[in-house]
Amino acid sequence: MRRPELSPRLRMVGELVPAGARLADVGTDHAYLPAALMLEGKIPWAIAADLRRGPLDRARATAREYGLAGKLAFRLCDGLTGIQPGEVDAVAAAGMGGETIAAILAAAPWVRERDVPLILQPMSSFPDLRGWLQANGFAIEEERLAREGDALYTAFLVRAGEMGPLAPAELWAGKNSRDPLRGPWLDRWLARTARALEGMAQARGGGVSARRRALEEVLEGLDEMKKEWEQWQL
Repeated sequence: MRRPELSPRLRMVGELVPAGARLADVGTDHAYLPAALMLEGKIPWAIAADLRRGPLDRARATAREYGLAGKLAFRLCDGLTGIQPGEVDAVAAAGMGGETIAAILAAAPWVRERDVPLILQPMSSFPDLRGWLQANGFAIEEERLAREGDALYTAFLVRAGEMGPLAPAELWAGKNSRDPLRGPWLDRWLARTARALEGMAQARGGGVSARRRALEEVLEGLDEMKKEWEQWQL
């Protein structure tokens, strides 16, 4: 059976979607994710939601191409504002900034009240998103990594619940794991943090010292996680 070919990033997201769930794919673009999962038999139905008409038009074209009429609904809306509680059993929000994802969830408290599984794939603002989840009654149950070319991506499976405190480095890079991509992922954050500290060394003004101390703590935590990961590889 023909089906859309998912990139490693979207395949990672799809693997975290619960089997049998009615899925809301927020920021759907071409709707490749829900289309592929339906054609694989993993999910029975989905809502493709997007803020813009262009992506929804592309999603409709995908539904026609793969014979998914009646199995894929379309919503022109901001985040989850056009989706009612009880319509879906899981929500995917992939390919957008962490602050945007947090704002979408903040505007839809029913996802926490109903303990809807969330599959989140942020492109930026990782500490902001993890910190927001921790402070607002969500727990990250699993994190995965995927590589596309030279780029690395992460995705979270999130449920309602209490999450233990995250160390500063964990807010940036997530909990440590034995994932083979974890080492390169930590290298990425070690390099970014080191560059930020180098930039601060050239800066002056109030607040720089406090921010520098915070980043130094992040760098120390990342370095410890990298050493731990290297021991796991032996």
